[in-house]
Amino acid sequence: MLVGQRVLPEYRYLIVDEAHHLESALTSALTQRVTERDWLRLLHDLGGPRTEVLGRLRLLAQELFPEDFDAFTEAVETTTDWAFQFQEQVKACFRALGRFLEDLREGRPIGPYGQQVRITEALRHHPLWSEVEIPWDDARRTFEHLDRALGDVDALLARWDTQLRAGVMDGLGDGETLDLIGRFRTIVRQLHEAYRLMEGILLEPNADLVYWVSIQATRRWLALHATPLHVGPMMRQHIWYAKDAVVLTSATLSVGGDFDYLRQRLFAEDVDELALGSPFDYESAALLYLVNDIPEPNQHAAYQRAVEEGLIRLAKATGGRLMALFTSYAQLDRTARAIAPVLAEDEIVVFAQGSGASPRMLLDSFRVADRAVLLGTRAFWEGVDLPGEDLLALVIVRLPFAVPSDPLVEARAETFDDPFYQFQVPEAILTFRQGFGRLIRTQSDRGIVAIFDRRVLSKRYGRLFLEALPPCKVHRGPLRDLPRVASRWLGT
Repeated sequence: MLVGQRVLPEYRYLIVDEAHHLESALTSALTQRVTERDWLRLLHDLGGPRTEVLGRLRLLAQELFPEDFDAFTEAVETTTDWAFQFQEQVKACFRALGRFLEDLREGRPIGPYGQQVRITEALRHHPLWSEVEIPWDDARRTFEHLDRALGDVDALLARWDTQLRAGVMDGLGDGETLDLIGRFRTIVRQLHEAYRLMEGILLEPNADLVYWVSIQATRRWLALHATPLHVGPMMRQHIWYAKDAVVLTSATLSVGGDFDYLRQRLFAEDVDELALGSPFDYESAALLYLVNDIPEPNQHAAYQRAVEEGLIRLAKATGGRLMALFTSYAQLDRTARAIAPVLAEDEIVVFAQGSGASPRMLLDSFRVADRAVLLGTRAFWEGVDLPGEDLLALVIVRLPFAVPSDPLVEARAETFDDPFYQFQVPEAILTFRQGFGRLIRTQSDRGIVAIFDRRVLSKRYGRLFLEALPPCKVHRGPLRDLPRVASRWLGT
């Protein structure tokens, strides 16, 4: 819709709900990725004189266009020769990329969550980067020959296409021929897209794009990625200046009481703003418990033990009906394995994201269980409705800062004078507010939110998170008092 590939019919007015996701949704939609498997699939689907699209077109040419059969066969054979050579050079390029990543790991195995490396100008000056560029330089020269050969094939197909559509030919297989011509052109377009992506990533980068290479821990699939550094210019061109009216709505569009952050991210300069109050009486419905003696997250072992202890005690006090929000699968998994057998002694079952069930299945299981704890990561920070006694206690284990080494986060942070306060904190606050909002879903709900991250009290930026929440009762206290305070508040 934003880049000329229309999905919706023409429209003049646009309403976007959950608009705090607009930047990330656009970024995701505009992110490109190419793998070795993508190249091999495209070249396989292209085929040769006797296989796949080219082979089937050649057979139809013999039947429908015998006068072009020899010329078409020659063009297909030339295309196939260059395609095979190009395929081998692409394989060599990806092997070189794999060796490059291994060198950056200094021979260490890939971690459980894979490896991501942003491709920057500095990285391009790495001594081993030339070993990636050399095979791609060979491949790009071969692609020029392949592209010309594909053009020769398409020139013949264009004449057939014209004749078939004009009704000059009226033989069997006309529809199949047109379908195959369309399929051929789709493959060629996808080959060009993959080529441009590789070319930009490896040799001719665009300053408006962020590039990175990733490899999975299990299947060892290596992928190259490109995504816009900013979506604001596209919003301005295709939305703000192109529509009669645009409305963005969300419960979490503001940071610190104003809309400046989202306006800046989306290039929304000339807009009207309206902040509406919450329909819920948080003062009487929600208690915010700030644990003031828990170790800070960088004290890894002590902090993890405190998280486990706090969840166990709180879950026993509330009889389950507790959801804990994590920022990392690794910590969630460690916590689930530690608390599940202990809580099982009190007939409290633990449902943990990553156990094989979908988020929807986990939510359904949590709802129907009498005594249960639900542990979730990003998918559970928003869009989760557990009204009434389905959810009595919510634990935010850590402040939801993005991983600073993530290629896109790192690149966007570099565009700010003060990346932490101008970018990372506002982004985390938006997610934090969404997480807090999981507790109170109806007018009659009542519950407790416990923050297991002492940085909201010990760090200067902590007050920004607390000030972003709706007014509610706040209690500061030690971890050991949390079960008693929760029981008194909930009447359990």
